Amino acid sequence: MTAAVRRGGWAIALWLAGLIACGLLVERTPVTADLSAFLPRSPSATQQLLVDQLRDGVVSRLILIAIEGDEPDHLTGVSRDLAARLRGNPLIAAVENGERTGRGADGAYLWTNRYLLSPGVTADRFTVDGLHEALQNDLRLLQSPAGMALKQALPADPTAEILRLTDRMLGDSTGPASRDGVWVSSDGARALLLVQTTAPGFDMDAQQKTLDLIRGAFDEAEATTGPARLVMTGPAVFSVQTRDRIEADATRSSIIATLLVAGVLLLVYRSIRALALSLLPAATGALAGVAAVGLGFGTVHGITLGFGVTLLGESVDYAIYLFTQTQPGSPARRTLLRIWPTLLLGVATSVVGFGTMLFSSFSGLAQLGLFSITGLVVALAVTRWVLPVLLPQDYSTERPARLAPLLTALTRAAPALRLPLAAVTLLSLAWLAYQGPTVWSAELSSLSPISEADQRLDETLRRDLGAPDAGHLLVTSAPTVDEALAAAERLSAPLEALARDHLIAGYDSPALVLPSQATQRARQAALPLPDQLRAALTQALQGLPFRPDAFAPFLADAEKARTQPLLTPASLDGTSLKLKFDSLLVRTGTGWTAMLPLRGVTDPQALSIRLAGDAATKGAVLLNLKDESDSLYRTYRQEALTLAVLGAIAITVLLAAALRSVRSLVAAVMPLAAAVVITMALLTALGQTLTIFHLVGLLLVVGVGSNYSLLFERPEPSVALRERTVASVAIANLCTVIGFGTLAFSAIPVLHGIGMTVAVGAFLSLAFAAMLSRQQPAGAEAPSHG
Repeated sequence: MTAAVRRGGWAIALWLAGLIACGLLVERTPVTADLSAFLPRSPSATQQLLVDQLRDGVVSRLILIAIEGDEPDHLTGVSRDLAARLRGNPLIAAVENGERTGRGADGAYLWTNRYLLSPGVTADRFTVDGLHEALQNDLRLLQSPAGMALKQALPADPTAEILRLTDRMLGDSTGPASRDGVWVSSDGARALLLVQTTAPGFDMDAQQKTLDLIRGAFDEAEATTGPARLVMTGPAVFSVQTRDRIEADATRSSIIATLLVAGVLLLVYRSIRALALSLLPAATGALAGVAAVGLGFGTVHGITLGFGVTLLGESVDYAIYLFTQTQPGSPARRTLLRIWPTLLLGVATSVVGFGTMLFSSFSGLAQLGLFSITGLVVALAVTRWVLPVLLPQDYSTERPARLAPLLTALTRAAPALRLPLAAVTLLSLAWLAYQGPTVWSAELSSLSPISEADQRLDETLRRDLGAPDAGHLLVTSAPTVDEALAAAERLSAPLEALARDHLIAGYDSPALVLPSQATQRARQAALPLPDQLRAALTQALQGLPFRPDAFAPFLADAEKARTQPLLTPASLDGTSLKLKFDSLLVRTGTGWTAMLPLRGVTDPQALSIRLAGDAATKGAVLLNLKDESDSLYRTYRQEALTLAVLGAIAITVLLAAALRSVRSLVAAVMPLAAAVVITMALLTALGQTLTIFHLVGLLLVVGVGSNYSLLFERPEPSVALRERTVASVAIANLCTVIGFGTLAFSAIPVLHGIGMTVAVGAFLSLAFAAMLSRQQPAGAEAPSHG
């Protein structure tokens, strides 16, 4: 056995062992579609609140449901049936459709604990004058339409604490329109329901199960009542749809790109074996990339998997260069030795470019960088040490060489277009300068995969239901739960003042559901001793048409409340208020954060000024979720731009060190720079606003395009090899454009942005490399690469 055979055997063994190890790692790596993976790994306190809201906030758990397409009476009937089927399921925290059912636990909690919960419980409230005033008010209410409801509660609640609590819980909202006690849209064409899931918003599998549960319950309910349709929106729906779309787009793009690339390679090589071997580096690189991300991050994002499709476009190039440039009578190993320095330098430029992404504080971007570097290095290693072993000893290609003279003639004529290229490049620079910073999107919503139709439907249902949009939050933190509740209570006075001045329509607070221990003790202390309360009530009843013994339940309940144990978070167990409390009071780091959503903010700037000037709000933070998310995205974009510039500088330094010639460096860099500038100008002229993922695509253009420039610049020992080099670059470029071009048709902005950018940029890189190359004559002496 020769040394070459033994080395080949070791290469195959290591490759197979690596495939098995990577396969095991990939099998254990969960795939996530949580877009918060593309948010900072070490966020600020405010950013962390934003991330928490996106992942697990109350808004992230809402599912808005509409039933449409049938007679109104049928729609409300289906709504009742659907709600009944969903209530009590462990996947569902609460179902609201306007019916009074399902509120028993909440009502019992409010009624039993009304004297500890009501902000109206003060010492003055239970004096003779306070009770007399309350009883006079009761008399007026008994003569109103609300009298029937009050009559039942009056003996135990003459101070009407339950009415105060009910009004406070409902806020100032008038709620959705109603038909026969069931919520309907303003035009009556839809019956409406609001569902809160028990699973957090980022748990895609649980959200998927919940959506399937709702669809199944609707099918069972609708089957007996008519042809109604189910419509659902909300963060959970959008998250699951996004995951499904990413998976579907990535799968579809993978299949289409693989088939098209395979068709091109089969047409070129006319060999199934060569076709399979040419795809081997790309497939191995993609598997290794996923395994590396799983090993480094614990999970792999669906977007990273989608990006794996694009890797096919570059990593398949290595095999094309090897196969196409191997001529009859010359073994593939000799071809590898000849082109290896150029391939190595090309991969090095890509690794340097993507290496800067590893330093990103956004884990999603770092995942893409690690995936690309690992995939490209492994693909090159497979091309270098595995393919020569698997190729037949006498392997060579004939077919590409027949097309090579035509392609070579085109490249020889290409320099005539240098002046037009310079003019177009300058025009593109002027266009980008004229556009200024507006070429870059400044809003996080630019990455949203949700269609405009779905967004309009969500806005419509949200408006009809009056569901919270959590646009503004007042946030305060404290070391313990009770201290956080006390801090939230201190914000009540300034917020009530803002409501009176119509700067906000209302607000919510965890302290409304569960007051702090100090507030509960104060309310207990405000309740008189039994004899004192009885005496005060007797005097207060004088002159009023109530029987003296009518309020015995009130005396008993007041004494019970005065001595009952204080309420704790456990007191909310079994009620839908528990979910509300848990959503508004969350653990953050070593402390707790209370979030008070503000409704109906009319003037955000005036609101901010008022809160900043109020001493009572000291320590609280007004969080505008949209502004904060857009600010976060701008930080993200700026960091990515900085890393891209650093990557470009590092690539230039690397090429300068490898080429050791200013002319060669200029010849290698100029096509890349022109391709990047004109690609950006073309995309923006077509109406696209560049996002963070267009930037990733431009980095990939530099990585792919550097191969073209280096190969065109590399001197060849013969005319035949020059023609084969030109043919291999053209075939590789066609495969790259196909691989990325399929992504350009994706509905996912991330995949569309990368695909469109690289497909256009890679083609321009090839054309510009041909125009700007120095047309090295065959056999000319020139510095080698690497």
